[in-house]
Amino acid sequence: MTRNLIGWLQAAPLALVLMGFLVAPIIMIVIVSFWGSTEYSIYPAFQFDNYSYLFASSVVWRVFGATFKYAAIVWVLTLGIGFTVAYFLAFHVRSLTWQIALFLLCTIPFWTSNIIRMISWIPFLGRNGIANQTLISWGVIDEPLEWLLYSDFSVILAFVHLYTLFMVVPIFNTMMRIDHSLLEAARDAGATGFQTLVNVIIPLTKPGIMIGTIFVVTLVMGDFITVRFMSGSQRANVGRLISNDIGLLQYPSAAATAVVLLCTVLLVIGILLRFVNIRKEL
Repeated sequence: MTRNLIGWLQAAPLALVLMGFLVAPIIMIVIVSFWGSTEYSIYPAFQFDNYSYLFASSVVWRVFGATFKYAAIVWVLTLGIGFTVAYFLAFHVRSLTWQIALFLLCTIPFWTSNIIRMISWIPFLGRNGIANQTLISWGVIDEPLEWLLYSDFSVILAFVHLYTLFMVVPIFNTMMRIDHSLLEAARDAGATGFQTLVNVIIPLTKPGIMIGTIFVVTLVMGDFITVRFMSGSQRANVGRLISNDIGLLQYPSAAATAVVLLCTVLLVIGILLRFVNIRKEL
């Protein structure tokens, strides 16, 4: 009994912090999502008008579709890049010193603000930017490519640049835990490099892949600044929809959209967790 009481007392400070700064704000957002609003005021109520508008609006459905599109494309690209980088660091770099050095090299861009790293693409991809001028000077194109900037391409490129490390870190961490004797056993059994990759490395790396997937998908679905700047305000996602409602002081509508987004993200995470038990990784 005393041991259980001590355990509860030790967990109480963290529980209070989580209740005050995580659970309570979410509950408040859910409550406000049922309130009503006019052009000039917000009034407490219990109505489903905000949710009715969300699910009946074709614009909202298109915005959610665009959000899932960004999340899916960025996930595929970050997974490919992240797995390749992690595989190289874990299995081709033999020295621990070089592994640490190269891994830290990957983190150098993250020493600056996300916004600065994102905006740095604008002069590079612009109509008169470095990319277009280089391609023209090489004779690859005759006139600047308009789709390099303020398009889905630039949005996805910025997302991949910003969030690839969130895929590299958990995959690399998982690969470093793989017993190399398993790889030697696979080679001794006559397995090719590709067979070893598919049947040994990838299954053992699933927890890291899932953790990276959760990071990337949740970050992309909630990010609105990147979409705003890199699309030139010509594209939108759910985060941008919430930001616009807040800017118009339509807090109940913004809260309802946030609740739907939160439920969607939790549903995606729940589906991902059905494929692998990441508790072994944590």
